[in-house]
Amino acid sequence: MSSTRNKLIELLSKNEAQYISGQLLSEQLNISRSAIWKHMNELKKDGYEIEGKAKKGYRIISYPNKISENTISWGLQTDWLGKKIVYRDSITSTQRLAHELALDGAEHGTIVIADEQTKGKGRVDRNWHSQKGKGIWMSVILRPTILPYLAPQLTLLTATVLANVIDQYAKIKPQIKWPNDILIDSRKMAGILTEMQAEQDHVLYVIVGMGININQDQSDLPDDILNKATSLRIETGQEWEMLPMIQQIIETFESKYMHYIDNGFKEVKQNWENYGFRLNERLQINSGNKRWEGLFLGIAEDGALLAKTDTGIIEKVYSGEISWF
Repeated sequence: MSSTRNKLIELLSKNEAQYISGQLLSEQLNISRSAIWKHMNELKKDGYEIEGKAKKGYRIISYPNKISENTISWGLQTDWLGKKIVYRDSITSTQRLAHELALDGAEHGTIVIADEQTKGKGRVDRNWHSQKGKGIWMSVILRPTILPYLAPQLTLLTATVLANVIDQYAKIKPQIKWPNDILIDSRKMAGILTEMQAEQDHVLYVIVGMGININQDQSDLPDDILNKATSLRIETGQEWEMLPMIQQIIETFESKYMHYIDNGFKEVKQNWENYGFRLNERLQINSGNKRWEGLFLGIAEDGALLAKTDTGIIEKVYSGEISWF
């Protein structure tokens, strides 16, 4: 959102109970009366209800709940994350567009968000069902000052962000299934896809994609995932406003990301294990050609899964398919 439009909404919101004249707005913003009128029309397109009366001026009646670059930006309390937001009504994949933008030089903290993805994707090129207006489909472009081998920690960091926000926002405690799934009652509500472009000792960029099921009901879920997936609405029995949740995710992400960059992984590890799915239970690990069983101990200082084999050896797992008994 332009800084002018941001200031315009701020002036209107401070004077909700009364009209504010076009002349005063013009003086405060240092733009013409006709420019004020054009900005008002743009805000109306975004769903702001604004009343204009001759000789009185303008006043804001209601704020939109729809998602757009403007509505996300307004009131967003961040220093760098989301200063550039690219919104699409419908898109093949926010992840794909984020890669294109990153290769074209998009700045650290750029966000790509859409109402609908027609070809949303999860890990291992799996499809992600991304129905219009039913969830949060968002990718974040990061240019972190970390070594490439540490990039998987950003998946675990993002999982703690989503778990914290869901916990605080909906008062329902989710669990994190290593490394990238957010579960409620053992069913998947959200997934994270982290992709990186790097040189040997330098990260060029990281794209962190998030797919979060919010307002689907049972009939919205495809048959093949009906028993494995869920949404915030299914779990709580109520519909949720997505805009404040998106802003809370962005603000929480910036705060936790900066703490991680400044202080390392220790607090992320503790937070992750607070939400860890089936910690201290037996699991089966398929990694490469190796299949074995063990006890899930948590995550290591570098983010790897820690499991104790039946012979008492503690193994680190960096990739693979995990299943529990």
